[in-house]
Amino acid sequence: MRNLLSPKHPFHRHAVVRNFIATDDHGSVRGRISAIVNHAHNDFHKDKVGFFGFFDCVEDRGIAAALLQEAEKFLKDQGLDTVRGPMNFSTNEECGILVDGFDTPPVIMNTHNPRYYPALIESCGYAKAKDMYAYCMAEGQITDRVMEIGKKLEARMDVKFRKFDPKNFKAEVERFKIVYNQAWEDNWGFVPMTDAEIDVMAANLKMIVDPNLIFFAENQQGEPVGFILGLPDLNVLIKKINGRLFPFGIFTLLTQKKKINRARILAMGVLPNYRKRGIDTVMYYKAYKVGTEAGYNWGEFSWVLEDNVLMNEAARTMGAVPYKTWRIYEKNLS
Repeated sequence: MRNLLSPKHPFHRHAVVRNFIATDDHGSVRGRISAIVNHAHNDFHKDKVGFFGFFDCVEDRGIAAALLQEAEKFLKDQGLDTVRGPMNFSTNEECGILVDGFDTPPVIMNTHNPRYYPALIESCGYAKAKDMYAYCMAEGQITDRVMEIGKKLEARMDVKFRKFDPKNFKAEVERFKIVYNQAWEDNWGFVPMTDAEIDVMAANLKMIVDPNLIFFAENQQGEPVGFILGLPDLNVLIKKINGRLFPFGIFTLLTQKKKINRARILAMGVLPNYRKRGIDTVMYYKAYKVGTEAGYNWGEFSWVLEDNVLMNEAARTMGAVPYKTWRIYEKNLS
């Protein structure tokens, strides 16, 4: 997080960020917000949208309004006509306000907030722009039909599937790059990641990657045409050490990582020319099969846009259950 907020992070090469903190008369911090001009987003979508992110606030409408107004003023001064958020900083990172699913713990790289946040934001003139869902599944919940179909499809498909090879980490990241931006370019709110941004993200995740949760689909020429990316839910251990890495927490993370039995599937993509062949079904099947064999007995699929019909149907067909909802808000600045 420190790296992401630093001006040296490659995100800031195509963005302008202003951070604001609200304090009371005694100097105590009562809230925070970032105002974000993401030129890459506006160039890609041909619009004039600004964003707010990293929103945190006590339950006080006046403070929330003051924070949002500061962000709005900055964005309007930049010539933008709409504000959307929260984005920390874009859909490539953490985003959304949790509006349903407060009674279950947050999974790695997802937001979590008090129940009063949605009402605070809505009271300041914001309306829903888009909802995003999380699905969960425990070992044994996947349907027999999906397992059987996945097995048969893999056997007769001219596409081969293999696990991520951590010994060739850099080369594997290059394969990821080939698929990532093409697979998501039609998604609402998507912003292409630069090579530098992907390299930094990969470096940040390198210590916790488990090859049992990452698969590539490759054509007969050995070229990547799809992937599924899962991560161990490191939040299990972070909670155990109360978020304190030092002086001893880091050893807990390093020595007990293999004991984590929860995972998050945070990305699955297939190149446009290879869709509707069942590649996604096979990758879900393999991630479930290999993941459970590796000791993971619970998983979250997140997040899925509310109007992504194919992905929502696929999750439900597998036997996954929707259990969390995040919301992106929007407001006109004109």
